[in-house]
Amino acid sequence: MKTMFAKISAIVVAATLGLSVAATGAFAAEYPIKKPREQDWSFAGPFGTYDKGQLQRGFKVYREVCAACHSMNRVAFRSLEDLGYSEGQIKTIASEYDITDGPNADGEMFTRPGTPADYFTGPYPNREASIAANGGAYPPDFSLLAKARAVERGFPTFVFDVFTQYAENGPDYIYSLLTGYPEDGEAPEGVEVPEGTHYNPYFIAGKSLAMAPPLSEDIISYDDGTPATVEQMSKDVTAFMMWAAEPKMEERKSLGFKVIIFLLIFAVFLYLTKKQIYAKLEH
Repeated sequence: MKTMFAKISAIVVAATLGLSVAATGAFAAEYPIKKPREQDWSFAGPFGTYDKGQLQRGFKVYREVCAACHSMNRVAFRSLEDLGYSEGQIKTIASEYDITDGPNADGEMFTRPGTPADYFTGPYPNREASIAANGGAYPPDFSLLAKARAVERGFPTFVFDVFTQYAENGPDYIYSLLTGYPEDGEAPEGVEVPEGTHYNPYFIAGKSLAMAPPLSEDIISYDDGTPATVEQMSKDVTAFMMWAAEPKMEERKSLGFKVIIFLLIFAVFLYLTKKQIYAKLEH
């Protein structure tokens, strides 16, 4: 009886998993139309680290291009120290932003220059204003976007990701999206897109989005002389967004490695202790 029950349970579980995988596959097959292109990131893998030069270039792209629409409310100016900026540079950057503060002695709110302890402000006073200024579309905050936007890789790829420690599906998606606009700006023949939107086969929620291609060749000038191609700027700003979403990633990976080493050594000592104790016992 128990054997029969076990077989029935196994069949039910297998059927349920099969339906789940099929449903996921059907959804994923629709959008995005194209799967994100996997890139080589310096922060990938268990020993990955951020490239400070790339982060500084990405920050420049954010300030000069993306900040016109996107906020970054969860990142403090003082965090820029992780990118290699000096205290004086951080103070200068912070002072360029107007911070709403108060109330003052008269009970009124006021604005003042930012300080390193403040957080980045957005281009709009509130969410409703940003939606109204962008034709009904809300430009998402940059703070957590690299962790919040990710395309599921599906079965069986996600199984291998457990062993390869792949966790860059968010950055891969953002990079693919930024570089995925057609060069002529037109959708393929036979594909209709709503008016006011732009075709992009990598968009996770449809075949087009309200954001026009934000980057173009040499739209900015890098301080280190790196050519400002669309691909380069896309990769740099994506890396910066990953840092904004997980600024303590390097510390986390370092601590995790130390914990694993400790557990391995601890396991060896436990084994030797067990062997020593049981060696004295009669069997």
